[in-house]
Amino acid sequence: MNIKPIKTEEDYKKALQKLESIFDAKPNSKKGDELEMLGILIEQYENEHFPIDLPDPIEAIKFRMEQMGYNQTDLGNLINSKSRASEILNKKRKLSLEMIRQIHDILNIPTDVLIQSY
Repeated sequence: MNIKPIKTEEDYKKALQKLESIFDAKPNSKKGDELEMLGILIEQYENEHFPIDLPDPIEAIKFRMEQMGYNQTDLGNLINSKSRASEILNKKRKLSLEMIRQIHDILNIPTDVLIQSY
C-alpha cells in the first residue's frame, strides 16, 4: 500500500483511478484497507475543492413536499396556517422557529438547511 495525501488535481485523478481498480476489494484485506483509506482521502479533497452549498430552504421544502406527495394545503396543515403556507412558498414570509421545528420533524429536512436566510 503506497498511499499519500492528495494535493493536486493530478494526485486526485490518480487516486480515483486506483480506487476504481480496487473497488471490489474484500473488507479487512490489504486492498480493502487501501480502498478505505483512498475513499477518505478522496472525500477530504472533494470537500475542500468541490464544496456543495446547502439548498435554498424553500426549494428544499418544495422538493421534499413533491417527494412525499404533499401540496400547499398539507403544508398549511403542518404549520397550522393554510394562508401562511402560500406566503412561505412564495418567499413572502419567513419561517418561524416553530415552523422550522415542525417542518424538520415531519418532512425530515435538516434544520441547518431551514435556518438559512433567503
